[in-house]
Amino acid sequence: MEGLIPVINKLQDVFNTVGSEVINLPQIVVIGNQSSGKSSVIESLVGRDFLPRGTGIVTRRPLILQLIHVSKSDREARAQDGDPIKAEEWGKFLHTKNKIYTDFQEIRHEIENETDRMSGSNKGICPEPISLKIYSNKVVSLTLVDLPGMTKVPVGDQPEDIELQIRDLCMDYIQNPNSIILAVCAANTDMATSESLKLAKEVDPDGRRTLAVVTKLDLMDHGTDAMEVLCGRVIPVKLGIVGVVNRSQADINKNKVITINGSVNQLSATRKIKVLKELKAGL
Repeated sequence: MEGLIPVINKLQDVFNTVGSEVINLPQIVVIGNQSSGKSSVIESLVGRDFLPRGTGIVTRRPLILQLIHVSKSDREARAQDGDPIKAEEWGKFLHTKNKIYTDFQEIRHEIENETDRMSGSNKGICPEPISLKIYSNKVVSLTLVDLPGMTKVPVGDQPEDIELQIRDLCMDYIQNPNSIILAVCAANTDMATSESLKLAKEVDPDGRRTLAVVTKLDLMDHGTDAMEVLCGRVIPVKLGIVGVVNRSQADINKNKVITINGSVNQLSATRKIKVLKELKAGL
């Protein structure tokens, strides 16, 4: 599997450039309602702030995120045109060729600019994906696809059928039988109303390739708990259910770092690597 992932990444780059509707490559597709915590979940896997933030629909194009593990001693991987890359972590976009991004705030701005370039500034969506590679010694080699959050009511200049557009876009990715569906849902809402779980069940009725992530456990009403959900009695999925508590909006506004004392929380990192390796085995 470790040797297969780079090959799949290269194929994905080619198909993103020339377009292909025939070959279904293995990948983890992240879906969820708007403001359910999808971006925070993805950022916690990377350990960095790099996704656009704001109110309303922020993710307006699919983001194909290739995480590539690079050890500190791998000189070949840490070189660009013969010159060593001094940063421990960096990113590269497919549309900017070989440009190296060592500032993750710059990565965020490039995602926003590229989104506006293709989707406009009227909060509409575009099915053309943005391809981003992040190299780090703190990640497990995986491919994730971040999709626009599902919404019900169009706002601003959004088209009246925005709900249907987002739904169709999500279905295009999760219908791939080689994909794992990472369905994000908030614990402070009724799981029966979760659009992500509803879509996942349509294409994966037995839950064999669905992993549920329950966010906002700290925002549940007093006197309620998520035990039934986390034990799998409410959401029947085969790949398991993971409960997480992400940073609050106030923490995000204050730029609270994901790391603790300069290093990623070791217990969380251990669990993260275990879950991701299980995902890779499933792929």
